[in-house]
Amino acid sequence: MKQLIAVALAALVLFEIPASAGIGSKTTMYVGGTLPIKEGTEGTCSTADEKVFVFEYKNTKQRTTLKIPYERVNSLEYGQKAGRRLGLAIAVSPIALFSKKRKHFLTLGYMDDADKQQAAVFELGKDIVRTTLASLEARTGRKVEYEDEEARKSGKGN
Repeated sequence: MKQLIAVALAALVLFEIPASAGIGSKTTMYVGGTLPIKEGTEGTCSTADEKVFVFEYKNTKQRTTLKIPYERVNSLEYGQKAGRRLGLAIAVSPIALFSKKRKHFLTLGYMDDADKQQAAVFELGKDIVRTTLASLEARTGRKVEYEDEEARKSGKGN
């Protein structure tokens, strides 16, 4: 009986850690929107180019690049979602119940080449949030709209 409980607990830990881990601190994930990209697709984003926002991801077995011209961006929104690390906390330590995991979401609204409104929602890794938001504001000339005061503090570092 003890052996069965130990195996079940080990399985819980092994399967829960990747599920609760989320994306890497410098990774970007396409969460949804109007684009023909599979939801949950991970990649990297860059604001280094002076003309376009770049999201590079793996599509089937090849690298694909989404480029959004800054001049066509008409809305920038940032929000967060905080959740508890429940599965991991039960398996590892009850103290972890008090920790939160924040997810950072960027919504880009823009007009495509056919003048149709498009939207893309990305989850940003925690280490790239501030620089991405600041760069997008500078390159697009638009202000980021924050979901709430907590998002404003996190996005600006205040």
